[in-house]
Amino acid sequence: MESPSSLKRESSGHRKALLLSALLSASIIILDQVVKAKIVALIPENSIGFRLMNDFLWIVHTRNLGIAFSIGDGVSKLIRIFLFIVLPAIFLFGAVVYSLRSKSFSFFQRISIALVVGGGTGNLIDRIFRPEGVVDFLSFSLFGFLGMERFPTFNIADSAITIGAILLFLSGFLASAPKDLRHDQGN
Repeated sequence: MESPSSLKRESSGHRKALLLSALLSASIIILDQVVKAKIVALIPENSIGFRLMNDFLWIVHTRNLGIAFSIGDGVSKLIRIFLFIVLPAIFLFGAVVYSLRSKSFSFFQRISIALVVGGGTGNLIDRIFRPEGVVDFLSFSLFGFLGMERFPTFNIADSAITIGAILLFLSGFLASAPKDLRHDQGN
């Protein structure tokens, strides 16, 4: 049985991890929305605002009615609302509730979820308040790799979602690794 002091330390650590996760999600949402607002204000839609690093990076202003790689861009508005607003909102709400209630998540997993929630919320805000589509603005050259000159345009929220999902996926491997591989027994 755990002592009251160890339970108190565990509870304090849990609260700190939740607070840090909330701050990370909020920071991503704010940064994403501020940068998108600047892009909209400074760069005309469907144009290149800045060419950097010998044309490797372009800061552009494009809109995306679909999801990643413009998937679903051509579906009806009603289906888009359901698939790209209602379902993601339910998923994000569920992720937040589950993260708040679960005491089994590691700090690493909480940060991963915070990245996904922050990025998902940033794009959800665009889908709700920007009927022209999610603002994308980062375009990188692929130098013809895989037959593509440029990687599909994306934004800060997309980056947070991708990084968070990769980290969460990796955390599954770390959690399922044999105990003797996770903790050096000194043998």
